[in-house]
Amino acid sequence: MGIGATAGVAAVGGITLTANASGRSGSDGSGTSDALVFDQDDYTELTETIADAAGAGHEVVYRFYKPRDYVTNPSDATHQSLVVSVPVKIDGKTVDARNAPIVLANAVGAYMPSSVAEATGVGQAALEMGDLMPGGGSTGGAPSGAPSASATGAPGGGGTGAVNGMVNLAKLALVAGYVAVEPGTRGRSLADSSGTYYGMAPAVIVDLKAAVRYVKFNKGRIPGNTNRIISTGTSAGGAVSALLGASGDSPLYDKYLKAVGAAEASDAIFATGAWCPITDLEHADSAYEFNWGSVVTQSTGKVVDQTVSKTLQSQFAEYQASLKLKGLNGFGTLTARNYDQYLLETYLQPSASTYLAALSESERTSYLAKNTFISWSGGKATFTWDDYLTHVAKRKKTTPAFDAFDLSAGENNEFGTATTKARHFTAYSLKNDTTGVTSKRLDSDIPELLDLMNPMYFLNKRNPGRSKHWWIRLGTSDTDTSHVISANLAASADNLGDDVSHAFYWDQGHATNVDPGDFIKWVAKVSGYRK
Repeated sequence: MGIGATAGVAAVGGITLTANASGRSGSDGSGTSDALVFDQDDYTELTETIADAAGAGHEVVYRFYKPRDYVTNPSDATHQSLVVSVPVKIDGKTVDARNAPIVLANAVGAYMPSSVAEATGVGQAALEMGDLMPGGGSTGGAPSGAPSASATGAPGGGGTGAVNGMVNLAKLALVAGYVAVEPGTRGRSLADSSGTYYGMAPAVIVDLKAAVRYVKFNKGRIPGNTNRIISTGTSAGGAVSALLGASGDSPLYDKYLKAVGAAEASDAIFATGAWCPITDLEHADSAYEFNWGSVVTQSTGKVVDQTVSKTLQSQFAEYQASLKLKGLNGFGTLTARNYDQYLLETYLQPSASTYLAALSESERTSYLAKNTFISWSGGKATFTWDDYLTHVAKRKKTTPAFDAFDLSAGENNEFGTATTKARHFTAYSLKNDTTGVTSKRLDSDIPELLDLMNPMYFLNKRNPGRSKHWWIRLGTSDTDTSHVISANLAASADNLGDDVSHAFYWDQGHATNVDPGDFIKWVAKVSGYRK
């Protein structure tokens, strides 16, 4: 049964539903004020058992608003649309969601396309991995454990629990009584029938901004508090979630938003959730070598070219000095000379301490016996930077990690053009190109694209429309990017006086989320929401 196509009652995948009759919304080509009006009556009422963050199941009755375009000039029929899920009852208790926080859960991974075109319920946004660059690119591919059919959770069953560390934040938001909005987005693999690419930078962030504008344009029609939008995302999705938070209402995007037919509304959001964000791409190669330069690669078991690595490390030292960032907790100015100690004291040792404290005495004794580099005293773990790197053992990527000399990285593809699949975006990699590129200068549009894709640019500019609340997480064994990337992001927001919660998950790899319940509580706390 096509939800919304026929009035009546049916059961799909164990989910009870009732449907109102209506056609697809928001794509009739009329003026913005008409085409982007949210139809409040175009929903299907579903009943589904959904687990909360602790794993307890709850019967959730909710209104599911089927896919509708959030722009008037979409590039295709399947990507620039969103779905909305609104709680009605949880375990028989009526929920008034009119003032609930709105969780905008993106399904972006590897800067590839995502879609809700086939979604028939909450948590079914699909990540399209498609034709990746040779070797899978360097953006980490799909978030670890995410099925290609659904990046935010497999359809049906109501599961929200971890899949290799991932959780379904759209479902967790709904079962907590929040409104869940899931947008599809364009991505770097998309091409039309003529072979012209149309999903490369800055398409993904333009689409997320357009989705926010759509929600705010429909204040009073879409249930929930449009002044309390919280973005979430993982990996590249975490990067664009952070970018969405940092770049709110920046006029740099106006021409792109006008081109897609975005609503005339604000695209600023209230709070940002970012897990292992792969961002600050023009400095990511140098930061990666600072962090992992001495660690052997997974693919070869050998260290990378140390001449390249040390050159990039020197670039990192210059970049970090230019930021003039102060570390959290009164650490002082962050430099290449002290950043390893900063990571140890602020994140790594506290992460290990939290992990070990949660173990039983016998489990902790066993773990420490296997990991003798850790000293455990007074409930605190201590160790050296070098021992930590030995513990991680292997890095995922070669060098350069993001702007590959042979243009094979996913990020090279992300900065391609309508007719060029991949380009260099750093002068160093262009200079050392191995593909036969003859130009000695970066293409003239690259600097603007880098700004449009980098949250650090907007934080450094003290963007007044930025999110003022930040939740940032990653695993201590995540070698998809440098730990410096998220730590700089957190320090930048903190130095501006924003509310920042940044922590690492001990012994966890890429795209993990081991404290989703704490995030859900944090959303309620910062938004001031009480059910």
